[in-house]
Amino acid sequence: MSTPEPPNWPHCAQGADPAADPVGCRGIHVPGHTACLAHLAATDRDTYLAGLAPPARRLECRRTRWAATAEIRLRYTTVDFSHAVFEYPLTIAAEPDPFVLTGGSQMTEATFAGPPGPEVRLASLRGVDAAHLVLADVDLSPCLFAGAVHLDQLRLEGAYTFDTTPSPAGWRRWPPVRFTARRVLAEEHHWRTGRPGAVRGWNVAVLGAGRVGPLQLAPVYRALRKAFEDGKHEPGAADFYYGEMEMRRHADDIPRGERGLLTAYWALSGYGLRASRALAWLGAAMLLTIVLLMAFGIAKDAPKQMATGTVSAGGGKFTFEIDKDDPKNPADDRFTGKRFEKALNIPLNSVVFRSSGQDLTTAGTYIEMTSRLTEPVLLGLAVLAIRNRVKR
Repeated sequence: MSTPEPPNWPHCAQGADPAADPVGCRGIHVPGHTACLAHLAATDRDTYLAGLAPPARRLECRRTRWAATAEIRLRYTTVDFSHAVFEYPLTIAAEPDPFVLTGGSQMTEATFAGPPGPEVRLASLRGVDAAHLVLADVDLSPCLFAGAVHLDQLRLEGAYTFDTTPSPAGWRRWPPVRFTARRVLAEEHHWRTGRPGAVRGWNVAVLGAGRVGPLQLAPVYRALRKAFEDGKHEPGAADFYYGEMEMRRHADDIPRGERGLLTAYWALSGYGLRASRALAWLGAAMLLTIVLLMAFGIAKDAPKQMATGTVSAGGGKFTFEIDKDDPKNPADDRFTGKRFEKALNIPLNSVVFRSSGQDLTTAGTYIEMTSRLTEPVLLGLAVLAIRNRVKR
């Protein structure tokens, strides 16, 4: 908000009006001039910008206040907006081509040669109200989000990027640990690096990043998931849901029973997002069912019905009892092709909630019951994971 008090730096004063705005433009003087960069003459502005060397490649906007709608287009720059205040919509975008000067010529970029490239990187949004913020074609891999509010209203446009989990080359150890590919916040990298026995490949925290853990990161992942869902980017939202569940599983404030449930959900299907994991468990469960049925569940022969009764010498009414023997395991040759075919039929029927109708031993009956309970659940988790990845 504008105030009648002049700032405590040499200011431009362009557009000052004794009645409406006695101070005018509050932009600081460009060195050697009496106007700010926005109100400098075109030739003087080009001369000043061309003389900015060596390039700093970093734009510090910490604790700045933006009292009007603005758009910032940048190249070769890292921007820090820690604790900035946006009163009106602000757009930060990467310019795909070199800037064009007033005379129509392109601005030379020879002094910017070398890595990093022309991308625009966002260093921090901590303490920011992101309700009015739009980011377009920005690299968010180093960005610190913890402490920002209204991240669910953040708008992401174009080819924005986040950091990812370590590549397979970074987890060669024993026992082997593998992280499935997903979008990851920089702060999760920092947290995992500081854990005992950390896997190589996670990025260490930069100076001044501070210490955050699962309790602080879970709401950040949740808010960004909501932003992706509102933007109809469901596969992207799935990555942030995975991150949210990971932070919940590792948080210190959840009961042991809930942690065990989340661990089982993670191990069986990756929180309902990893179809390959659920299908692998389904295949293992079916294979185990087949082996157990061949060993203990399939009867040697189908028991035959027997009828017993007594007929009196004088004729008349008589009664028969029909019964059959309990199924029994064979003494040898349990693993044969015929028994395999019978055993395979049982888990295939169990997956679709059907009974095989075969004569089983007592152990085989319980094995089939367990199969009919667990295998459809694993198939459902696989279907859920596929749906979460392909829906829009």
